[in-house]
Amino acid sequence: MRQFPPRRIVCLTEETVETLYLLGEQDRIVGVSGYAVRPPGVRRDKPRVSAFISADIPKILALEPDLVLAFSDLQADIVADLVRAGVAIHVFNQRDIAGVLAMIRTLGALVDAAERAERLAKQYEQRLAEIAAASRPSPKPKVYFEEWDDPLISGIGWVSELIEIAGGEDILPNLRFHQAAKDRIISPDTVRDAAPDVILASWCGKKVVPERIRQRPGWNEIPAVRNNRIVEIKSPLILQPGPAALTDGLDAIVKALWP
Repeated sequence: MRQFPPRRIVCLTEETVETLYLLGEQDRIVGVSGYAVRPPGVRRDKPRVSAFISADIPKILALEPDLVLAFSDLQADIVADLVRAGVAIHVFNQRDIAGVLAMIRTLGALVDAAERAERLAKQYEQRLAEIAAASRPSPKPKVYFEEWDDPLISGIGWVSELIEIAGGEDILPNLRFHQAAKDRIISPDTVRDAAPDVILASWCGKKVVPERIRQRPGWNEIPAVRNNRIVEIKSPLILQPGPAALTDGLDAIVKALWP
Protein backbone atom coordinates (compact mmCIF):
# COMPACT_ATOMS: atom_id res chain seq x y z
CA MET A 1 0.00 0.00 0.00
CA ARG A 2 1.30 3.45 -0.91
CA GLN A 3 2.34 5.58 2.05
CA PHE A 4 1.13 9.20 2.26
CA PRO A 5 3.00 11.32 2.66
CA PRO A 6 5.66 9.10 1.08
CA ARG A 7 8.44 8.15 3.45
CA ARG A 8 10.85 6.78 0.83
CA ILE A 9 11.33 8.84 -2.32
CA VAL A 10 13.65 8.24 -5.26
CA CYS A 11 14.43 11.39 -7.29
CA LEU A 12 15.49 10.78 -10.89
CA THR A 13 16.11 14.50 -11.49
CA GLU A 14 18.28 16.94 -9.61
CA GLU A 15 15.67 19.71 -9.29
CA THR A 16 13.38 17.52 -7.19
CA VAL A 17 16.31 16.61 -4.95
CA GLU A 18 17.18 20.25 -4.32
CA THR A 19 13.56 21.20 -3.76
CA LEU A 20 13.06 18.51 -1.12
CA TYR A 21 16.21 19.68 0.68
CA LEU A 22 14.97 23.28 0.59
CA LEU A 23 11.66 22.14 2.06
CA GLY A 24 13.49 20.31 4.86
CA GLU A 25 12.21 16.96 3.60
CA GLN A 26 15.56 15.44 2.59
CA ASP A 27 15.21 12.52 4.99
CA ARG A 28 12.53 11.11 2.70
CA ILE A 29 15.04 10.77 -0.15
CA VAL A 30 16.49 7.27 -0.48
CA GLY A 31 17.98 7.52 -3.99
CA VAL A 32 19.01 10.26 -6.42
CA SER A 33 20.07 10.98 -9.96
CA GLY A 34 23.78 10.71 -10.60
CA TYR A 35 23.66 14.32 -11.80
CA ALA A 36 22.46 15.63 -8.44
CA VAL A 37 25.10 17.98 -6.98
CA ARG A 38 22.99 20.40 -4.94
CA PRO A 39 23.28 20.69 -2.01
CA PRO A 40 26.98 19.81 -2.01
CA GLY A 41 26.73 16.80 0.29
CA VAL A 42 24.00 14.99 -1.61
CA ARG A 43 26.36 12.74 -3.57
CA ARG A 44 27.87 11.56 -0.32
CA ASP A 45 24.62 11.20 1.60
CA LYS A 46 22.30 9.57 -0.93
CA PRO A 47 22.72 6.49 -3.17
CA ARG A 48 22.93 7.30 -6.88
CA VAL A 49 20.52 5.17 -8.88
CA SER A 50 20.23 6.74 -12.33
CA ALA A 51 21.67 8.80 -15.12
CA PHE A 52 19.18 10.94 -17.02
CA ILE A 53 17.72 8.49 -19.52
CA SER A 54 18.84 5.27 -17.85
CA ALA A 55 18.51 3.85 -14.35
CA ASP A 56 19.47 0.87 -12.24
CA ILE A 57 15.96 -0.55 -11.87
CA PRO A 58 16.94 -3.39 -9.46
CA LYS A 59 18.75 -0.89 -7.25
CA ILE A 60 15.70 1.39 -7.20
CA LEU A 61 13.36 -1.49 -6.36
CA ALA A 62 15.69 -2.64 -3.57
CA LEU A 63 15.22 0.78 -1.95
CA GLU A 64 11.48 0.06 -1.69
CA PRO A 65 10.35 3.58 -2.62
CA ASP A 66 6.83 4.80 -1.89
CA LEU A 67 7.24 7.30 -4.72
CA VAL A 68 9.60 7.94 -7.63
CA LEU A 69 9.88 11.44 -9.11
CA ALA A 70 10.74 11.64 -12.81
CA PHE A 71 10.84 14.20 -15.62
CA SER A 72 9.26 14.26 -19.06
CA ASP A 73 9.08 11.78 -21.90
CA LEU A 74 12.86 11.50 -21.81
CA GLN A 75 12.50 9.21 -18.79
CA ALA A 76 9.51 7.32 -20.19
CA ASP A 77 11.38 4.02 -20.51
CA ILE A 78 12.51 4.18 -16.88
CA VAL A 79 9.01 5.08 -15.76
CA ALA A 80 7.48 2.20 -17.75
CA ASP A 81 9.76 -0.35 -16.09
CA LEU A 82 8.94 1.01 -12.64
CA VAL A 83 5.20 1.13 -13.29
CA ARG A 84 5.28 -2.51 -14.39
CA ALA A 85 7.01 -3.27 -11.09
CA GLY A 86 4.16 -1.61 -9.19
CA VAL A 87 5.99 1.54 -8.12
CA ALA A 88 4.08 4.83 -7.70
CA ILE A 89 5.43 7.54 -10.02
CA HIS A 90 4.95 11.27 -10.44
CA VAL A 91 6.33 12.68 -13.68
CA PHE A 92 6.96 16.43 -13.87
CA ASN A 93 7.29 18.27 -17.17
CA GLN A 94 8.07 21.89 -16.30
CA ARG A 95 9.51 23.86 -19.24
CA ASP A 96 9.13 27.46 -18.13
CA ILE A 97 9.34 29.52 -14.95
CA ALA A 98 5.65 29.12 -14.20
CA GLY A 99 6.14 25.37 -14.49
CA VAL A 100 9.10 25.44 -12.11
CA LEU A 101 7.05 27.28 -9.50
CA ALA A 102 4.17 24.84 -10.00
CA MET A 103 6.60 21.93 -9.56
CA ILE A 104 7.72 23.34 -6.20
CA ARG A 105 4.13 23.74 -5.02
CA THR A 106 3.11 20.28 -6.27
CA LEU A 107 6.08 18.59 -4.67
CA GLY A 108 5.30 20.37 -1.41
CA ALA A 109 1.77 19.02 -1.53
CA LEU A 110 3.03 15.50 -2.22
CA VAL A 111 5.14 15.50 0.96
CA ASP A 112 2.59 17.32 3.12
CA ALA A 113 4.66 20.52 3.15
CA ALA A 114 2.34 22.73 1.10
CA GLU A 115 2.72 25.83 3.27
CA ARG A 116 6.51 25.69 3.16
CA ALA A 117 6.43 25.13 -0.60
CA GLU A 118 4.12 28.11 -1.05
CA ARG A 119 6.49 30.33 0.94
CA LEU A 120 9.45 29.11 -1.11
CA ALA A 121 7.67 29.69 -4.41
CA LYS A 122 6.61 33.19 -3.35
CA GLN A 123 10.20 34.02 -2.35
CA TYR A 124 11.32 33.10 -5.85
CA GLU A 125 8.50 35.08 -7.44
CA GLN A 126 9.51 38.16 -5.44
CA ARG A 127 13.18 37.68 -6.31
CA LEU A 128 12.44 37.37 -10.02
CA ALA A 129 10.25 40.46 -9.94
CA GLU A 130 12.94 42.51 -8.18
CA ILE A 131 15.63 41.50 -10.66
CA ALA A 132 13.33 42.18 -13.61
CA ALA A 133 12.53 45.64 -12.23
CA ALA A 134 16.18 46.64 -11.76
CA SER A 135 17.23 49.77 -13.64
CA ARG A 136 19.69 48.98 -16.43
CA PRO A 137 21.24 50.99 -19.25
CA SER A 138 19.95 50.81 -22.82
CA PRO A 139 20.04 49.16 -25.24
CA LYS A 140 19.44 45.64 -24.00
CA PRO A 141 22.29 43.26 -24.89
CA LYS A 142 21.30 40.68 -27.49
CA VAL A 143 21.94 37.20 -26.15
CA TYR A 144 22.43 33.80 -27.75
CA PHE A 145 22.14 30.79 -25.44
CA GLU A 146 23.70 27.53 -26.65
CA GLU A 147 22.52 24.32 -25.03
CA TRP A 148 24.52 22.05 -27.34
CA ASP A 149 27.29 22.54 -29.90
CA ASP A 150 26.84 19.78 -32.49
CA PRO A 151 24.27 20.38 -33.80
CA LEU A 152 23.65 23.85 -32.42
CA ILE A 153 20.67 23.82 -30.06
CA SER A 154 19.22 26.93 -28.46
CA GLY A 155 16.04 28.36 -27.03
CA ILE A 156 15.28 26.27 -23.95
CA GLY A 157 12.16 27.76 -22.37
CA TRP A 158 13.07 28.84 -18.85
CA VAL A 159 16.51 30.08 -19.90
CA SER A 160 14.97 32.36 -22.52
CA GLU A 161 12.70 33.81 -19.84
CA LEU A 162 15.59 34.25 -17.41
CA ILE A 163 17.59 36.12 -20.06
CA GLU A 164 14.74 38.62 -20.34
CA ILE A 165 14.39 38.91 -16.56
CA ALA A 166 18.13 39.63 -16.38
CA GLY A 167 17.68 42.53 -18.80
CA GLY A 168 18.78 40.87 -22.02
CA GLU A 169 17.11 40.17 -25.34
CA ASP A 170 17.04 36.55 -26.46
CA ILE A 171 17.88 36.50 -30.18
CA LEU A 172 15.65 33.43 -30.68
CA PRO A 173 12.68 33.99 -28.35
CA ASN A 174 10.20 31.90 -30.34
CA LEU A 175 12.22 28.72 -29.79
CA ARG A 176 11.23 28.71 -26.11
CA PHE A 177 7.86 27.24 -27.08
CA HIS A 178 9.44 24.09 -28.53
CA GLN A 179 9.95 21.41 -25.88
CA ALA A 180 11.96 18.91 -27.92
CA ALA A 181 15.63 19.67 -28.50
CA LYS A 182 15.34 18.49 -32.11
CA ASP A 183 12.90 21.35 -32.71
CA ARG A 184 15.41 23.88 -31.42
CA ILE A 185 18.26 23.01 -33.77
CA ILE A 186 19.55 26.08 -35.59
CA SER A 187 22.12 26.89 -38.25
CA PRO A 188 25.37 28.76 -37.51
CA ASP A 189 24.26 31.41 -40.01
CA THR A 190 21.20 32.15 -37.89
CA VAL A 191 23.40 33.17 -34.98
CA ARG A 192 25.86 35.04 -37.18
CA ASP A 193 23.07 37.06 -38.78
CA ALA A 194 21.50 37.88 -35.40
CA ALA A 195 24.84 39.29 -34.17
CA PRO A 196 24.46 38.68 -30.42
CA ASP A 197 26.37 40.86 -27.98
CA VAL A 198 26.75 37.99 -25.50
CA ILE A 199 27.00 34.23 -26.01
CA LEU A 200 25.99 32.09 -23.04
CA ALA A 201 26.82 28.40 -23.36
CA SER A 202 26.05 25.33 -21.29
CA TRP A 203 26.78 22.12 -23.14
CA CYS A 204 24.61 19.79 -21.09
CA GLY A 205 27.21 17.97 -19.03
CA LYS A 206 30.42 18.69 -20.92
CA LYS A 207 32.84 21.59 -20.65
CA VAL A 208 32.32 24.51 -22.99
CA VAL A 209 35.33 25.26 -25.19
CA PRO A 210 35.14 28.96 -26.20
CA GLU A 211 37.83 28.53 -28.84
CA ARG A 212 35.59 26.14 -30.79
CA ILE A 213 32.91 28.80 -30.79
CA ARG A 214 35.35 31.46 -32.00
CA GLN A 215 36.56 29.26 -34.86
CA ARG A 216 33.15 28.73 -36.46
CA PRO A 217 33.15 30.17 -39.98
CA GLY A 218 32.09 33.80 -40.01
CA TRP A 219 31.60 34.00 -36.27
CA ASN A 220 34.57 36.33 -35.86
CA GLU A 221 32.15 39.00 -37.10
CA ILE A 222 29.76 38.45 -34.19
CA PRO A 223 30.08 41.19 -31.51
CA ALA A 224 30.12 38.62 -28.68
CA VAL A 225 33.10 36.85 -30.27
CA ARG A 226 34.86 40.04 -31.28
CA ASN A 227 34.52 41.45 -27.76
CA ASN A 228 35.31 38.17 -26.00
CA ARG A 229 31.90 37.88 -24.34
CA ILE A 230 31.51 34.11 -24.47
CA VAL A 231 30.46 32.90 -21.02
CA GLU A 232 30.00 29.34 -19.81
CA ILE A 233 27.26 28.69 -17.27
CA LYS A 234 27.62 25.30 -15.63
CA SER A 235 24.88 22.81 -16.48
CA PRO A 236 23.72 22.19 -12.87
CA LEU A 237 23.01 25.90 -12.51
CA ILE A 238 20.99 26.52 -15.66
CA LEU A 239 19.85 23.32 -17.39
CA GLN A 240 17.75 21.91 -14.55
CA PRO A 241 14.34 23.60 -14.36
CA GLY A 242 14.29 24.11 -10.63
CA PRO A 243 15.61 26.26 -7.78
CA ALA A 244 19.18 26.41 -9.12
CA ALA A 245 18.10 28.11 -12.34
CA LEU A 246 16.01 30.68 -10.46
CA THR A 247 18.90 31.58 -8.14
CA ASP A 248 22.51 30.89 -9.08
CA GLY A 249 21.65 30.39 -12.75
CA LEU A 250 19.90 33.73 -13.02
CA ASP A 251 22.70 35.43 -11.07
CA ALA A 252 25.22 34.01 -13.56
CA ILE A 253 23.21 35.45 -16.45
CA VAL A 254 23.00 38.86 -14.80
CA LYS A 255 26.76 38.84 -14.21
CA ALA A 256 27.44 37.88 -17.83
CA LEU A 257 25.18 40.59 -19.22
CA TRP A 258 26.18 43.35 -16.84
CA PRO A 259 29.78 42.72 -15.79
